[in-house]
Amino acid sequence: MKIFPPVSIRASQRPILDLPVCDFDWENALSFADEVSRLPFGQTVISFLNANNANFLVDDPEYRSIMERHVVLPDGVGMDIASQILHGAPFPANLNGTDFVPALMTYMTQPRRVALVGAKRDVLERAAEGFRRHAPWHEFIPVADGYFDAAESDTVMAKVRAVSPDILIIAMGTPKQEKWIDTYVGPGHARLVMGVGALLDFMGGAVPRAPESVRRLRLEWLYRLTVEPGRLWRRYILGIPIFFRNILWQKFAGHTIGHLQPGAPARLRSSSKG
Repeated sequence: MKIFPPVSIRASQRPILDLPVCDFDWENALSFADEVSRLPFGQTVISFLNANNANFLVDDPEYRSIMERHVVLPDGVGMDIASQILHGAPFPANLNGTDFVPALMTYMTQPRRVALVGAKRDVLERAAEGFRRHAPWHEFIPVADGYFDAAESDTVMAKVRAVSPDILIIAMGTPKQEKWIDTYVGPGHARLVMGVGALLDFMGGAVPRAPESVRRLRLEWLYRLTVEPGRLWRRYILGIPIFFRNILWQKFAGHTIGHLQPGAPARLRSSSKG
């Protein structure tokens, strides 16, 4: 059975590689996430689409199907360029998870319980402490690192249920985290669930953020490549050209499913499995 509690905020969505992506500005994105985290029932999953995981949409039907059930926010300069090519304008805001989640924590003035799953154990603990310094009125609970065996997943989620969080943050990397959320996370675990990639590594100090000047230039991807070339060269050196090839193919071949046409208003709803 699906449960669809009403959400008052309305947003338009733009298809990127046939996946509807919300074109919230910052204020409406934060208001939306705050509101769904306070709903009395149901569950909303927020995921972030960037050039890297957009490439998975082309070759992984399971991942695409899962993302179509999530509220998807645009992450990075690649999404802006793709939106400019396909729809004539960039997205109103770069709502990448690394900035969005800390901003959401400070935006929410009502204390929340936030469960954290992912990263290495020591990094997870440091990330929880970093969040506590950032927004001390919330309770941040490190539940499990991201290196447990798949057979332990139900045990991990039983621990999540036991702490009764309002918000659940999962950091396992794409597409693993989205598939894991789809399989193991249900409405009894949290009202708002977010798959956040490397956020806990940033919050825990395991990976440095680019300087503010580099971020303003929209070059954080290049900074990350210089910091972790062995891990990220395929993502950026190979992945970026593939992404824009796919975008141009959509533009000129016209292969768009068109779940929602650009600018068409859609009432976003939170859903739950059950």
